[in-house]
Amino acid sequence: MKTLYFVIIVCLLITGCASMSDVLRSKDEGTVQVYSVDQGKAWEIAMTVLRWENCETIEEHQKENYMLTTTGQNFVSSGTLIGIWVEKINEGNTKVTVVTKRKVQTNIATGLTETTFQRRFAQALEIVKAGKPLPIEPPTSTN
Repeated sequence: MKTLYFVIIVCLLITGCASMSDVLRSKDEGTVQVYSVDQGKAWEIAMTVLRWENCETIEEHQKENYMLTTTGQNFVSSGTLIGIWVEKINEGNTKVTVVTKRKVQTNIATGLTETTFQRRFAQALEIVKAGKPLPIEPPTSTN
């Protein structure tokens, strides 16, 4: 039995943990979407989506066009590391890139997926384009 515990611990150590440096290095592997919105409004929408998804403290690097955050532990994950890049293409279009990494590589899922973020971003953009303020609580539908 002691041998089994030792093997499990060694396996966990070998698989390692992700860091924010891993997120930053993975930008080119993220999920990218271009939206018809100016960069300032896109930044606001991204912040709102992260709050809707119960992310922890959001570290803003606006001059460098990115933000970093995490999600906490839940029943399927030890948490998620998240990077969002909000980059101006031209006056009316902004490229939004999302990278998510599991904190512990052996987890089966992340707390927030790149697809979910982009879907929520598009939903928030529809609200803004309808002339409504972004709600504090997330809308129930994500379609």
